[in-house]
Amino acid sequence: MIFQRTPSKLVVEENNELDLVEQSHPIDQDEVETVVGPSVNVEGDFASEGNIVVKGTVSGSVFTSKHLTVEMGAKVVANIRAGSATIAGEVKGNIKVREFLELDSTSRVIGDIDVKSLKIESGAILYGKVTMPGVESSEKSVKTRTFKKTEETPSFTA
Repeated sequence: MIFQRTPSKLVVEENNELDLVEQSHPIDQDEVETVVGPSVNVEGDFASEGNIVVKGTVSGSVFTSKHLTVEMGAKVVANIRAGSATIAGEVKGNIKVREFLELDSTSRVIGDIDVKSLKIESGAILYGKVTMPGVESSEKSVKTRTFKKTEETPSFTA
């Protein structure tokens, strides 16, 4: 199931009557607006201006200007763009995060990452390249050499 956060809440008044009251506080970064439930499979482009929690499966692309959480057991086969993200499940696709990305110890990421700040816990699996803005590539300063196989060159077999 996909759940959207509603702007109202149900309140029991002093006279035991139910009343629908508008919430007056602004949306906090930690509040969740959209949840993709554990039994839900979303296919296609998935976009939200609020925080997203993925507990199920998403295929296609995912966009949020706020925080994305991929919980343990969740699978995302999609390119991701987010303001920030925490990954504890599996992601197969490229990830572009504006601020910070945290890969928990249970995360498995196959794809390239473009992020400002990255935290990887011990046990996390990452197969791809990481690009961080503001860090110049050292490719220009690295000299590469090509070796031809000769009898002096050892060969490796698996």
